[in-house]
Amino acid sequence: MAKPVIAVVGRPNVGKSTLFNKLIGQRLSIVDDTPGVTRDRIYGEIEWENRKAVIIDTGGIEPKSDDVILSQMRRQAQLAIDTANVIILVTDLKSGLVSTDLDVASMLQKSGKSIVLCVNKCDTVGEPDPAFYEFYNLGLGDPIQVSAVHGHGTGDLLDEVFSKLNFNDDEEENGDVINVAVIGKPNVGKSSLINYITSQDRCIVSDIAGTTRDSIDTSVENKFGKYNFIDTAGIRRKSRIVDEIEKYSIIRAKMAIERSDVCVIMIDAEIGCTEQDTKVAGLALDAGKACVIAVNKWDAIEKDTKTMSNFRKRIEVDFAFMNWAPVVFISAKTGQRIDNLFENINAAASNNAARIKTGTLNELLAQITTRVQPPTDKGKRLKIFYITQPSTKPPTFVSFCNNKDLFHFSYQRYIENRIRETFALSGTPIRMIIRERGEK
Repeated sequence: MAKPVIAVVGRPNVGKSTLFNKLIGQRLSIVDDTPGVTRDRIYGEIEWENRKAVIIDTGGIEPKSDDVILSQMRRQAQLAIDTANVIILVTDLKSGLVSTDLDVASMLQKSGKSIVLCVNKCDTVGEPDPAFYEFYNLGLGDPIQVSAVHGHGTGDLLDEVFSKLNFNDDEEENGDVINVAVIGKPNVGKSSLINYITSQDRCIVSDIAGTTRDSIDTSVENKFGKYNFIDTAGIRRKSRIVDEIEKYSIIRAKMAIERSDVCVIMIDAEIGCTEQDTKVAGLALDAGKACVIAVNKWDAIEKDTKTMSNFRKRIEVDFAFMNWAPVVFISAKTGQRIDNLFENINAAASNNAARIKTGTLNELLAQITTRVQPPTDKGKRLKIFYITQPSTKPPTFVSFCNNKDLFHFSYQRYIENRIRETFALSGTPIRMIIRERGEK
């Protein structure tokens, strides 16, 4: 399920970035008394009462300014507003209600989004300052007193914000639907694949890189099962991104990865593997998603008996960090091996959600440690007492031992490989956590 989105907006220098840093619990946004320090949108994750949301810090809005930088900041803020589920409008008690606050409030009301009014810099506790009541004139309901510096009132603010968010997406109802994010560089054929699968021009297709800006959901049901395919914007190197809209599209692509079950990483067969392909794959790996590597445009390649084998070897080298991901050579134009792609998607999704009984795991652990003895250091030998799997998506295993400093990375990898081989966990990453006995 995609996390809901909260946008923090307001005129310059009202303390948006200070509030943002306080809410996420780290100094991610630059804070300075100079207006306009924050220009781009900055994203973080916030958790409140065991529920999570994405929160966006924006540059200050000057609705009527002709300044080039301020107009770009206004555009960035508008993009954040367009995607947000709830907007926090930050105002400044010390400056009082000013005309720009009224202009920003009017802009937000036109968006039709839920708005929570925050009056920042209420640094003293007790009865509100008389100037606080001026903010009722914005017509946004009851303002909430907050001190972003000291943290006063942030709990009340989060209570109000989270009460307006919807966390009840139909997860159980759609439990048999596999969410598939199609990711890759621009112009590798992501939209063409969606169009072939659906037998309709669901997505605009063009040779111009960057045609797809938004993440587009498409429901598919066939003989292999039910799917929700998410076509995403192409992700390219930061140095080549100059369009603000494209920056935002890439954030949405990352959010699409987050809410997917399986990521189909598309590679252009005519170009081959590039560094950017591996970086895109890394986003899926960091998110713990099941993955399938799809080499597209295979119909356009001149082939001999070793062409596929040689290409596969290059992938094994470039994607050595993801050697568990199956590779499928397809053509989104002709439909070549699309059935094989669906079979691998199903297997990867199933393995990503696989759960192995503790007893079975420890039987395997006994065999593993008998075959290859745990490492020693200065006469001390690693002892692994037992292993268990606390969670799935991805399968996560916790090993309890006598001294985790002795648990060398190579031995962790050895155990991971034996688990993967024994239970055929292809298409999914595996996470290993090491704990000493008695450690929570």
